[in-house]
Amino acid sequence: MKVYITKKRTLIIVLLLVLITAVSSVTVAIIPTFSKKRVLPIYSVEREDKKIAISFDCAWGNTYTDELLSIMHDKGVKCTFFTVKFWTDKYPDYVKKIFEHGHELGTHSSTHPKMSTLSKEKIIEELSLSKKAIEDIIGTTVKVFRPPFGDYNDLLINTAEELNLKTIQWSVDSLDWKDLSANQIYDRVVNRVKAGDIVLFHNNGLNTSKALPAIIDTLIINGYEFVTVSELIYFDNYYIDNTGRQYCR
Repeated sequence: MKVYITKKRTLIIVLLLVLITAVSSVTVAIIPTFSKKRVLPIYSVEREDKKIAISFDCAWGNTYTDELLSIMHDKGVKCTFFTVKFWTDKYPDYVKKIFEHGHELGTHSSTHPKMSTLSKEKIIEELSLSKKAIEDIIGTTVKVFRPPFGDYNDLLINTAEELNLKTIQWSVDSLDWKDLSANQIYDRVVNRVKAGDIVLFHNNGLNTSKALPAIIDTLIINGYEFVTVSELIYFDNYYIDNTGRQYCR
């Protein structure tokens, strides 16, 4: 009788251990499934047409801006310039000239920090001051924002959204800031562009203005149409997949 009871108790203990192990395994498997999804900026846009957006980041100089504006005027192309507040403050006449040429202006922050390291209060300050500096010159609302260094986190994107700013990345990087040759810039862009892409350039890239005419001509021949970022993206009724591509619902 005692042997029977011992065996019964042993069996119960074994069954409990198996049950605990099974529950633990299920819990471990479930946790990743329900983990918080990271908030993403807009890298590109799913579109049935062949619209794309050229964008320029403006922070560290102004040597080639007139050339870029002249090229785009000659080609009939509109684009988006993202300006840092200290650039806006230093070159207000160029901010106005960009706007008068029919291009869009977005903010690129106030002081060009790594914004994922900032508190919400500092993020609001960076965005609000830079946004207002542009709006005071052009007299219209700034709708888009590009984080310096492409650096972001959930707090930044959610705070920008609260300020009615869409956070914009890019899907094609010209790497013009590395002083690549005009041919290298051309190859990087035309061999990568797809419908709905956002292309990153810099207004003070050494060879950007040399590469741009051929890039535009080739993409036009291939059926692409150039629009501003705000004309490319959706502001309502959309979702963004895990690659940062925006879709209309």
